[in-house]
Amino acid sequence: MSISALQVKELRERTGLGMMECKAALTETNGDMEAAADLLRTRAGAKVEKKAGRIAAEGTIAIHVSPDRKTAAMVEVNCETDFVAKGDEIMAFAVATAVRVVHAQPADVDALYKLPYQAGAPATIAQSREGLVMKLGENINVRRFERLTTDKGHIGSYVHGRKIGVLVVMDGGDEALARDIAMHVAASRPEYVSRDQVPAAAVAKEKEIFTEQAGSSGKPADIVEKMVMGRVNKYLNEITLLGQPFVKDPDTTVEKLLKSKGTVVKGFIRYEVGEGLEKRSDNFAAEVMATVKSV
Repeated sequence: MSISALQVKELRERTGLGMMECKAALTETNGDMEAAADLLRTRAGAKVEKKAGRIAAEGTIAIHVSPDRKTAAMVEVNCETDFVAKGDEIMAFAVATAVRVVHAQPADVDALYKLPYQAGAPATIAQSREGLVMKLGENINVRRFERLTTDKGHIGSYVHGRKIGVLVVMDGGDEALARDIAMHVAASRPEYVSRDQVPAAAVAKEKEIFTEQAGSSGKPADIVEKMVMGRVNKYLNEITLLGQPFVKDPDTTVEKLLKSKGTVVKGFIRYEVGEGLEKRSDNFAAEVMATVKSV
């Protein structure tokens, strides 16, 4: 029997799978929409299951910020190869997922998968993911996401080459400053906003190491103490946003820049694709630094 374009369109919307797969399934089931949907689910599930054990440490990061800049979401979607990660389809999936996180506030990835891929659409995010797996032939998954909100402040964002994403919550300043700070976080990798956020145990451990190193210098105790305190201060400046030299103007610190603008950073989140997963070594932070210097 003849399968119409409208039938194919309806099945694609229901399943999130490709046009050719949907047309073939409708042909095999003589146009029975329910049977075709079941057939595709079976095929997709088998294909997804076969690929589920394969390492997916490449991928893309997408960010969606609400128009009022009060709410934002960042999503990491993983795949197996950089070739697929650079494709428009996986980016479209990541962006659509970030939009759903902003509006639906899912508790975790399992809850996220159950949401409609788009508001009012019959296909879920899980079904859309299965469609990508079938079409692109790789293990694809949403690894993690983060949702931020602020009442009085605003949110800045920056994505570098799809590989690094940053969200920054700020009180004061403008959108340009927020982007600059987000770009700085991408390049300089601070672990905390300020010194008071650094765990005391971490500081004590570093101080112990520095004391042992300085003690072997043979210098007087008071000099050793000054050496240790100097190294501890350097360590704290290196790991805190406020203590770091601003990437676009190394002669000033981020803290001084923010004070000059009457701005406070309330917090930030930094994602880098595949961090903590088995993958090849890429220095994306160095790429960001090169980008900053070229601006």
